[in-house]
Amino acid sequence: AGLFRAHRAANSALITGALSTDAAMGSSAPFVEEIHTLRGHAGQIETAAALRALMAGSEIRESHRDGDERVQDPYCIRCQPQVDGACLDLLRMAARTLTIEANAVTDNPLVLSSGDVVSGGNFHAEPVAFAADQIAIAVCEIGAIAQRRVALLVDPKLSYGLPPFLAKNAGLNSGLMIAEVTSAALMSENKQMAFPASVDSTPTSADQEDHVSMACHGARRLLQM
Repeated sequence: AGLFRAHRAANSALITGALSTDAAMGSSAPFVEEIHTLRGHAGQIETAAALRALMAGSEIRESHRDGDERVQDPYCIRCQPQVDGACLDLLRMAARTLTIEANAVTDNPLVLSSGDVVSGGNFHAEPVAFAADQIAIAVCEIGAIAQRRVALLVDPKLSYGLPPFLAKNAGLNSGLMIAEVTSAALMSENKQMAFPASVDSTPTSADQEDHVSMACHGARRLLQM
C-alpha cells in the first residue's frame, strides 16, 4: 500500500478502494495480474498489484466467491487499476517535470559559459503550469471515482445487501446520506478547479509580457483540491 506514498489522496484511494470492494462484496477478478500486463501501463499494473495485496486473505471475498449471481461490478470497483493507475502515471510525469525545474537555471539574463550575457526566456513557467494542471486532473479523477464508490455503498440497489445509506433504521435515520452528499459537493468543486490554468493568459506590461503561464494560480488551487 506504499505505492502512492508520495501522494496522500492516491494512497487513500488504494486503501479505501480495497475496503469498498470488500464492503460491496465486489470481485477481485478484475485485478488479476495478466489483465493489466496485457495493456502495459505501469501505473495500472502497480495499482492492480497493490489492490491484490490489500485484499489478500479477505474472508469477505471468499464468502461470496461461489454462488454470486452478479456478472460484473460497476466501473468504480472494476476499473480502479485503470483509473487510479492512469492518475499515478500522470503524477509521476508531473514529478519528473518538477524535478527538472527544481534543478534548472531560470534567471534572466544569463551569463553563459562563454561570458556572454544573454536575455532569454527560462523564467517562463510553462512546464510548471502544465505539471500543476496534470496534478489537478489526477487529483480530480481520484476523487471522482472514490465518490462513486461512496454512492454505491449507500445505495441498496448497488451495494448487494447493505442497508440504505448504511443506516440501521433507514427512513427514520439518515445514516451516511449527508456524508455522501458532501462527497458529491467536494467532487463537483474539484471538477470546477481542475480546469487548466495554463490555457489562460492576459497580456501585461504594454504587451511585452504577452503570454504567461499562470503557474502560480495552477499550483495554488492544488492545496484546496
